[in-house]
Amino acid sequence: MPGAQDELIIMAHEWFIIHTLSGQEQKVLDSISKRVDVEEVGEYIDEVFVAKEKVVDVRGGEKKVSTKKLFPGYVFIHVRLRDEDHKVISEPMNFIKDTPGAIGFVGGDQPEPTPDAEIDEIKSRIADSEDLERPKVEFEVGEIVKINHGAFEGNNGIVEEIDPEKGRLKVTVNIFGRNTPVDVEYWEVDKG
Repeated sequence: MPGAQDELIIMAHEWFIIHTLSGQEQKVLDSISKRVDVEEVGEYIDEVFVAKEKVVDVRGGEKKVSTKKLFPGYVFIHVRLRDEDHKVISEPMNFIKDTPGAIGFVGGDQPEPTPDAEIDEIKSRIADSEDLERPKVEFEVGEIVKINHGAFEGNNGIVEEIDPEKGRLKVTVNIFGRNTPVDVEYWEVDKG
């Protein structure tokens, strides 16, 4: 009986994005995590996360590591939100709508899932930041910067090369009438 088997099909979990009030991402994540078991929606919700990465900042001449939200205002959720006919299931939809700080799903009442490949890229970036501290400041080749640390402190230079993997720049500084390449870390310069 093909009809009986069709009714046994259970849609898989898919990735969706929840839009939150500004600064409420962690509150939404915590609320979902605490309420899943209490409200018995664990069969629908598999995983929830806020995309954050470690970054390096310089305060008072010292390098500080902090976390930065990659997508402020959004929480990612792996949830079974649609049935086999791709219609929205009310339990998980209402659960998210009732979450303090959550505005709703990106896409409204008929959200489209986010491709697994995009989520994998985001998770990979988060994992990479655990090993690699990304500087908050981004530079461009040709940009003028001022060196604020080390032997060339106080000199201006032009960014020639950028190494985001190591957080380093090659800056050309004019010293004694000659252009000299200097290798510096991001935190050792300020934008010109």
